Amino acid sequence: MASKQQMEKMMERQNYRNLWHTDLMHAISADFPYCCFATFCAPCASYMLRKRALYNDMSRYVCCGGYMPCSGHCGESHCPAFCLGTEVCLCFSNSVASTRFMLQDEFSIQTTKCDNCIIGFMFCLQQVACIFSCIAMILGSEEIQEASQILSCLVCACMQTQHKVELDKRDGKFGSQPTMVVPPTQQMSRVDEPVPYGYPPPSHVQDYPAPGYPPPQAYPPQGYPPAPGYPPPQAHPPQAYPPQGYPPQAYPQPSPPQTYPPQANAPLPAQPQADR
Repeated sequence: MASKQQMEKMMERQNYRNLWHTDLMHAISADFPYCCFATFCAPCASYMLRKRALYNDMSRYVCCGGYMPCSGHCGESHCPAFCLGTEVCLCFSNSVASTRFMLQDEFSIQTTKCDNCIIGFMFCLQQVACIFSCIAMILGSEEIQEASQILSCLVCACMQTQHKVELDKRDGKFGSQPTMVVPPTQQMSRVDEPVPYGYPPPSHVQDYPAPGYPPPQAYPPQGYPPAPGYPPPQAHPPQAYPPQGYPPQAYPQPSPPQTYPPQANAPLPAQPQADR
């Protein structure tokens, strides 16, 4: 059951989309002092990185990160610090690999093809060194084994530097990539404030028209020919209303209005008499 879960987990890591903050080829240039520290004191670096990966909570520690058959059966809950020290000293390669798997599962980080090539070459060289070590017992030559050990130390130092840079990124030690922070306190604006809170002060309004532009002209511009069939434009303001000569002479002038009710003493108009 455990092996099946591990295989499923390995298949899931192939679908991760995030990348390491720095790859193995550039890990030395990313943090050269720590890479030197991880080269000459590799177990100490592995101990510190595992503790940081657990957020300094040793109650969460499991031997080899829970990726080995012996995980959870070594009494880690009673003395996690001692068990971690034993792991990094006796199973150094597994301790580095376990920390790497923990970071990959936490941040969904995939391993690049270049990293896979370097790690695979290291494993192959270790297997070849194991074969040649058996031959060296007969021939007395151990150059291949020493070369594989040197390469393994260098690759593990670059891997631990890569882990350290990723943890620095998680803990917000990069100024350009801050972690989640509490938003600033909001304040309501008052009516008597000339400028609402949180808004920039109004800038000086530029005069119209802007310097360098001609002043606006009247419409239509002077000298513009009027359209045929339209009267010429009149001056402003217009003349008195109604214009002189209105209404025309052909129309009768209206009679003045009479008072209402009509006066009693006013003579009635004469009625025409019919012929007898």
